[in-house]
Amino acid sequence: MRELFKCKDVSYEINDETLFKDVNVHVHEGDVIGIIGKNGAGKSTLLHVIYNQLVPTKGNIQWVEKNVKMSLVEQDTEVFSVEEESPVFYKKWILPTHIDFSNLSGGERLKLRLAHGFSEQSDLLLLDEPTNHLDEQGSQLLIEQIKAYKGSIILVSHDRYFLDKVVTKIWSIEGTKIFEHNGNYSSYMLAREQKRHSQQREYEKQQQMVERIEAQINELTSWSQKGHAQSTKKEGMKEYWRVKAKRMDAQVQSKRKRLEKELEKAKVERVEAEYDVRFTIENHNKVGKRFLEVKDLSKNFDGRVLFNNVNFTILHGEKVAITGSNGSGKTTLIKIILGQEPSDGDVWISPTATIGYLTQEVFDLPLEKTPGDLFHKETFKARGKVQNLMKHLGFTASQWKEPLQNMSMGERVKCKLMRYILEEKDVLILDEPTNHLDLPSREQLERTLAEYNGTLIIVSHDRYFLDKTTNTKLVLDNRTIQKQLSEVTQKSSDLEELQLKLETERQEVLGKLSFMTPKDQSYKELDCRFKELTRKLKELK
Repeated sequence: MRELFKCKDVSYEINDETLFKDVNVHVHEGDVIGIIGKNGAGKSTLLHVIYNQLVPTKGNIQWVEKNVKMSLVEQDTEVFSVEEESPVFYKKWILPTHIDFSNLSGGERLKLRLAHGFSEQSDLLLLDEPTNHLDEQGSQLLIEQIKAYKGSIILVSHDRYFLDKVVTKIWSIEGTKIFEHNGNYSSYMLAREQKRHSQQREYEKQQQMVERIEAQINELTSWSQKGHAQSTKKEGMKEYWRVKAKRMDAQVQSKRKRLEKELEKAKVERVEAEYDVRFTIENHNKVGKRFLEVKDLSKNFDGRVLFNNVNFTILHGEKVAITGSNGSGKTTLIKIILGQEPSDGDVWISPTATIGYLTQEVFDLPLEKTPGDLFHKETFKARGKVQNLMKHLGFTASQWKEPLQNMSMGERVKCKLMRYILEEKDVLILDEPTNHLDLPSREQLERTLAEYNGTLIIVSHDRYFLDKTTNTKLVLDNRTIQKQLSEVTQKSSDLEELQLKLETERQEVLGKLSFMTPKDQSYKELDCRFKELTRKLKELK
C-alpha cells in the first residue's frame, strides 16, 4: 500500500508540559489505526495535529500524497449543522426524520455526526471516541462501515472489543513516546507484556552486574583508604603502602570505566509501573426503604411517545441499569425522576435521599475554572485530601491550577466524579459514566460501584460494566418500561424462594411430629420427609 504521510520528529507541548515527543510514525492507504493511552496522554491532540488544526511544537507532517481529503468526527460537540438534503448514509444509521440536533439523544447526535463523516468519503477519516453513547446496533453498524471504508482511518478509542474488531495498527502513547504495532489491541497488549517481562529480566541481570562491580569497587576503595592511611604512619613501610594504595586507586578507576562502558553500550531502564487509578465512594446516610415510586408515568417528546402508563419502584440500596436503544428516552427518564423534565403521572422520591447526578455532558462545567477553584478548601488538610484524590485519579500536581478547558474529555469526567467521591451521596445517578474514561479508570469505577452500598442508577450501553455494577434493569422498549432482575439476581431470588418453601414445609412436618410418638401410624413417613427436606436445604446452602 502506498504511504499517505508520515510524522517526522513531531512533538507537542501545552503549558510547558510535553504530551508527546519525537514521534515518527507512518500512515498507508487502507490503514485503520487505533490510538490508545490514558486520559490526558494527548490522543485527541495528535488527531488535531494530523488534521492541521494544531501546529506541532517541533517536527512536521510530511504528506507523500498531495491533496489528501480529510474529515474529523470529534468526541462531543454542543452544536452541529447539517444540510437539508440528508445523504444516503443517514438512512443506514436509522436517524429520526427531523434533524434538530439540540433535541437528539447523545447516541443520536453521535450517529448524525458519524453519518456525516462517512458520507464525505474522505481519503483520511479521523474518529475521536466513535463508540461513546452508541447502542449495540449502532456499534455493529460502525464496525461494518469501518470495514467497508475505502480510505484510511485513524481513531481514538478505549473500547477493547471495538479495537480488536476494526484496527490493523496500534499507536500507543506511553509517557511522551508513541509505540507503533502492526495488529489489533489484543496482539499489542500481548507483545507489550512480553516486552515488559523481557525488559525486567534484562534490567535485573544488569543490576546484578552493577552490584557485583560496585562491591568490587567498594572493596578496592576500602583497601586503598587503608593504604593511604598506613602510608602516613609506619616508618619504613610508607612507600610500600603508598604504591599499594596507588595500585588500588588505578583498579577502582578501571572498574568504574568498565561499568560505565557496559551501561553506555546497552543500558536497560527500569520497567515503569503500570498506570493505576484508585478511589472509593462512601455512603454513611441512614435512609428508609423506598427511594423512588413511579405511577402511571407517560411522556411525549417532540410529537413522539417515549413511554406510556409506566409503573415501577426502586428501593434504597438497589443497583439499577437503565437500558434501551438510542433515542428511547433513558436520559429523559432520569430528568423526569429529578424533576428537571415535565411528564404525566406521579413520581415520588424519598425526601431524605441525597442525590449525586453525573450527566453525560462534558460542556456543563465552568471550563475557565481550575480544580483548585472547583474544590477550594480553607485548610491545608482538606486541600491535601482533594489533591491526593486527584493523584489517585491520574492527574499531575500541575493540573491543580490548570483550566478545565485545557483538559481532555476523560479528565473532565473525572473532575465531575470527584464531587461525588468527596460529598458521599447515598444515591448516585450516572448517565454514561464510562464515556471518555481510559481503561484503568473504567475498571476502578467498576470495582468502586460494585462496593458502593448506596442506591445506584446507571445509564450505559457497556454490558460488561453493567453486569459488574448492577443487579436490576429498567428496560425501555416499545413505548414501555419493564423492571427486570438480572440473570444472577433472578437465580438468587429463585433460590431464596425455594429455600423458603422447603423451610416452611419442614417446620410444618416438625410441628406434626412434635405431637406424635414413634408408634403412631404416620410418624415414620413424616420422619422420612423431615430428613429429606433437611438434606435438600443443606444442598442449597
